[in-house]
Amino acid sequence: MELKIPEHIKEIIPYEPGKPIEELERELGIKNSIKLASNENPIGPSSKALKAIEDSLPNIHRYPDGSGFYLKDAIAEYFNIKPSNIILGNGSNEIIELSVRTFLNPGDEIVFADQSFIVYKLVTQAANCRGVVVPLKDFTHDLERIAEAISEKTKMIFISNPNNPTGTAVGRGDIERFMGRLRDDIIVVFDEAYYEYVEREDFPDAVRYVRDGKNVIVLRTFSKIYGLAGLRVGYGFARAELVDFMNRVRQPFNVNSLAQIGAVAALKDKSHLERSREVNRNGKEYLYREFRRLGLDYIPTEANFILVRVENGREIYNKLLKKGVIVRAMNGYKLPDYIRVTIGLPEENNRFIEALSEVCK
Repeated sequence: MELKIPEHIKEIIPYEPGKPIEELERELGIKNSIKLASNENPIGPSSKALKAIEDSLPNIHRYPDGSGFYLKDAIAEYFNIKPSNIILGNGSNEIIELSVRTFLNPGDEIVFADQSFIVYKLVTQAANCRGVVVPLKDFTHDLERIAEAISEKTKMIFISNPNNPTGTAVGRGDIERFMGRLRDDIIVVFDEAYYEYVEREDFPDAVRYVRDGKNVIVLRTFSKIYGLAGLRVGYGFARAELVDFMNRVRQPFNVNSLAQIGAVAALKDKSHLERSREVNRNGKEYLYREFRRLGLDYIPTEANFILVRVENGREIYNKLLKKGVIVRAMNGYKLPDYIRVTIGLPEENNRFIEALSEVCK
């Protein structure tokens, strides 16, 4: 008997993950490739996190703490907020999905920027909601047009700040004016996965809106600067009532034991955080200089990746791949002339520039 799959599920274009490095090397006949495609921390996780995880291995026959008590407590102390304002997720991706599943009904509208994190579109379709897509302005969220796109059916707005894949960020003043135009029944989700990398002085304090009792959810993650991407642990801030409702939808053991233990230790390792920032800052300035030397346009970033124009992104991606340098082509984001490169270690950045110099001749 043929299954009747809902149309809104049939129409979803699945997220296309990259192949493992080992498989790419086997297919292409190359060795010692470097991956600069997924915005991972090139220096890896904190040694303290690794030690805490190793010490906890004998206990993995036990189920995780379903409440995430110790991790919530550590996050609450670090950010001076109550544990009741914290939701934990299997990466911040899960909290994006939880937000939609908890607060929206089929047919409700979600507003988000075009050329922003692709998961917003995927979860919108999966929930049978209507996505209202607003173009970027100068590669940055156009808050004026986002506000104009709001209708009486709008229930949620996603703002990726800094934005993936462009690396741009919206400043405090623009956010203040934007928030002042919204109805009280609209939930604004500030996705701040790259928060720790931001250097601009006027970056908004979105958590303040949570403390003020606004309908705001602020997302953070341990996957980026903390180097725990493989453990999948994210967190969000929201007023207690919103967190309570999301916890009713959340699976009981959604964040595994090793993730929770590693995240607590990572949060306490300030030297690892500062070293990660320094490596990113130095790598960013080096790549900026090299792009200018090569005559390539790039988008200044507040994250750990850079969007650079190379005319034919897919072609350059494939040529770099054959040289063992893995970046991300931007065709899926309607930016066919661009590639996105993660800022790596000095030797990785050098190798990327050498390869790029050759393939862009």
